[in-house]
Amino acid sequence: MTRTFDTSLPIDAVLGDLAGALRASNAAVLVAPPGAGKTTRVPLALLDEPWLGDKKIIMLEPRRIAARASAERMARTLGERAGETVGYRVRFGSKISRKTRIEVVTEGIFARQILDDPELTGVGAVLFDEFHERSLDADLGLALARDAQTGLREDLRILVMSATIDGARIAKLLGDAPVVASEGRAFPVETRYLGRKPDQQIERQMADAIASALRADAGSMLAFLPGAAEIRRTQNFLAERVQDANIEIVPLFGALDAAVQDRAIQPAPRGQRKVVLATSIAETSLTIEGVRIVVDCGLARVPRYEPDIGLTRLETVRAARAAVDQRRGRAGRTEPGVCYRLWDEPQTASLPAYTQPEILSADLSTLLLDCAQWGVSDPAQLTFLDPPPLPALKEARSLLVELGALDGDGRITEEGKALRALALPPRLARMIVDSARFGYGEEAAEIAAILTERGLGGDSVDLDHRLDQFRRDRSQRASSARQLAERWAGQVSSPSPREIGELSTGTMLAFAFPDRVARNRGNGSFVLANGRGASVEQSAALAKVPYIAVGELTGTAANGRILLAAPITQAEIEARFADQITDSDEISFDRASTSLRGRRKRALHAITFSEAPLTVTASEAAARVFADGLAALGLDRLPWSKALQQWRGRVMFLRASEGDAWPDLSDQALIDSRESWLAPALFGKTSLRDFSAGDLSDAVMSLLPWDQRARLDREAPTHFEAPTGTMLAIDYEAEQGPTIAVRLQELFGLGTHPSVAKGKVPLVLELLSPAQRPVQVTRDLPGFWRGSYQDVRSDLRGRYPRHPWPDDPATAMPTRRAKPRGT
Repeated sequence: MTRTFDTSLPIDAVLGDLAGALRASNAAVLVAPPGAGKTTRVPLALLDEPWLGDKKIIMLEPRRIAARASAERMARTLGERAGETVGYRVRFGSKISRKTRIEVVTEGIFARQILDDPELTGVGAVLFDEFHERSLDADLGLALARDAQTGLREDLRILVMSATIDGARIAKLLGDAPVVASEGRAFPVETRYLGRKPDQQIERQMADAIASALRADAGSMLAFLPGAAEIRRTQNFLAERVQDANIEIVPLFGALDAAVQDRAIQPAPRGQRKVVLATSIAETSLTIEGVRIVVDCGLARVPRYEPDIGLTRLETVRAARAAVDQRRGRAGRTEPGVCYRLWDEPQTASLPAYTQPEILSADLSTLLLDCAQWGVSDPAQLTFLDPPPLPALKEARSLLVELGALDGDGRITEEGKALRALALPPRLARMIVDSARFGYGEEAAEIAAILTERGLGGDSVDLDHRLDQFRRDRSQRASSARQLAERWAGQVSSPSPREIGELSTGTMLAFAFPDRVARNRGNGSFVLANGRGASVEQSAALAKVPYIAVGELTGTAANGRILLAAPITQAEIEARFADQITDSDEISFDRASTSLRGRRKRALHAITFSEAPLTVTASEAAARVFADGLAALGLDRLPWSKALQQWRGRVMFLRASEGDAWPDLSDQALIDSRESWLAPALFGKTSLRDFSAGDLSDAVMSLLPWDQRARLDREAPTHFEAPTGTMLAIDYEAEQGPTIAVRLQELFGLGTHPSVAKGKVPLVLELLSPAQRPVQVTRDLPGFWRGSYQDVRSDLRGRYPRHPWPDDPATAMPTRRAKPRGT
C-alpha cells in the first residue's frame, strides 16, 4: 500500500502507478515537470514497498545544496531531523545514522560507493534525480548501476527521474522500462521579453531589469546569471539602484559556504522581499519559497574539455531551451508569476533544445580510471546513453598510462588503485602521492582542495597567496576543506622512509601538471611545456618570474590567460623532472639565408633551457630538412637554367598530349616528391649557394626514365630547323602550345605545316616581318599561303620593297636576305 501524506503534491497522482511499475519491473522512468514534488515525495513513497524490505534507498542529486535541501525537507515531512530516517552524504559533510533508510548523495559520491561495493550491499533502489542535467558522474553512475543490476543484483531497482528528458530513450537503455509521466501543477507564468543591448555589459542590464521588475511586480525574485563573477558585479550595480531596506539581495552559487547557500533558499521574513542572484544551481531541485519573479539573462557557464591542449575551460554559452523553461517555471511554483528574459522572443526558437551532456565534452581520465577499477578496460562495454568520444578517451588513456595508473592493456595498476582511492582527478592524486614521498603530502592536499573547490583562498593568480588565505580562512567551508585535505594526506602516508628534499608550491603543482611548466617570454607572456602560449597581467609579480607551474588557465590554445600558478626554479625543474628533459641536436632551415642552421638544445618538451650553435654534418635527415625548407620557400628560388626550364616544358608537353606515362614535373608534383629527387641532390650541402644549376639539372632530369629520353628528343625536339637552316628554339611553355617565332620569308617553299609529338601537334607559328615584328599567327601554313598571305604581302611589300615577296610562296626559295642592290 502506498504511503499517504498530510499535504498534497501534484506527483501524488502517479505514485500508485510508479509503485506498480517498480513492483513489476526492476527499472522505471519518471518524467515530471518542475514543482511536481518528485524529489521530496517519491523516495518517501517507496519506503514501504515490499521489494525494498529493510534495505535503503539511495537518491542522487547533481549538487550539494540540492542534496542537503531535499534531505532536510523530507526529514521535516516525517517530523524528524536530517540524519534519522533521511540523511545525506556530500563532499564537505554528511548526516547519516544507523536509522537512515534514505540517503541523498551527490552523483560523485555514488560513483565511489558503487565502485567500492559493486553489489550495493543493503541498497534496494537507486534513484537518479534531475537526470536531464547529464553530468559525467550521473552517466557513469547509471552505467555502473545498470551493469550491476544485470550481472549481480536483479532485485536492485533503478529509477531515473527528470523534468525535461526523452523518457523513451532512457527507457530503452534500461531494457524497455515502463515510463510514468506526471502532469504536475504549474501556475501560469507571464513571459516578458526585454531584448539585449550587445554593446552594454550583461551585469548592468540585469541590474536595470531587476530594479524595474521589483517596482512593477510583487514577491521575491530569482535572477539567473552565468557565474559568480557576474553575480558579484550585478550585486554591486543593484546596490546603487535598490535602496529599500526590506529587500535583501543574496548570492547563490556552488563556491559559497553551506550556511550562506541555506540562507539564500530560505523564505524571506514576513513583510520583506528577497532577490536571489543565482547560477544554474537554482534551475532544478530547489524550491525557494516566495519567488514569483524570474529574471533570466539566458546564459550559462559550462565546462569544455579540449583534448588537443589537455585543458578543461569554462565557456559561457546560450542556455538551452529546456534550461530556460526550467528557469521560467521557478516563477510559477507556488502562485502565478512573471518571467523577464533578456533576449527577443524569436531568439528562443534558435536555442539548443537541451544542454550538451558533459560526457561529450569532458576530461574522461577519471571515468576511464573508474571503469578500469570496475574491470572494464573499454567503456564501450558498459551501457552509456551517449558513448564517450574516442578522441577524449584516447587522450585520457595516454595520460593514465603516463601517470602509471593503467598498464599497456588498459588494466588498472596498483598505483592506479592508490590514485583512485583519493577521490580526486588522477593528476591531483598523482601530485599528493609524489609530494608525500618528500614529506609534503598535507601541503599538496591543500593545493588539491583549492584546485577542486572554486573560490577557496580567494582569486589571486599566485597559488602561494591563495594557500596563505586558505589557511587563515575560518569559515565552515574552508574548515571542512582542510579536514578533507588532511584525510587525503593521511591516505597516502607511508611508514617507509621518505625521500629527503624541500618542495616548493610550484614543484608540487608541476607534479600534477608537468606539461604546464612554463618559461617567461617577457611582458607576462609564457610558453608552456606543451607548446601553448599563456599570459598573466604585466603588473602581477608572477609576470617577472623566469619559470612557473600553471594550475589553471582559460582562453584559446594560442593565447591563454593564466588563472592560477606558482613560481618554480630551473634547478627544481631539472632535479624533479630529469626524466623528461632531453638534450638534442636540431637542424632547421633559415629562410632569410636559405641555409641550414644547427643547434644543440636542452629542453623540457617545448621549453628550451639552453642552446648552442652546432656544425651541420652531412646526413639524410639534414638533406630532408633542407629540401622541406626550400620547397616551402618556393621552387622558383632554385637555380633554374633556361635549358632546364625548356627540358621540363618538353616533358610536360608530352605528358599533356600522350598521358601519364610521362612523369609529372609540375611545381606541386615536384614539391610532393622532393624526398626522392631534391633531398638526395642536397646531401652534404648546407646553403642554397652550394647548389648549382648543374646540380638542379641532374636532379630534375633523373626523374625521366632512360627509355623516354631518346623519345623526348624525337617527339619534342628543342629546336625546329627552318628551310633556310636557321635553328629556332621551340617554346613548350607557351599558352597556345609549342611555339616558334620565325621570319615569314624563311618558310618560303615549305608546303607542309611543321609539327611535334609524332606529327600529332602542329607548332604554333608566330610569323615575323623582316624587322622581326609579328604579322600573323597560324597553325596551318599551307592555308596561310593560299589565303591571307596575299593581304600580308601587299602590306609588307610596300614597307620592305627590297625583300622578295613572291606570288606563290609555297614554291619560292626561302631566304634570310634582302634582294641585292639594283635588282
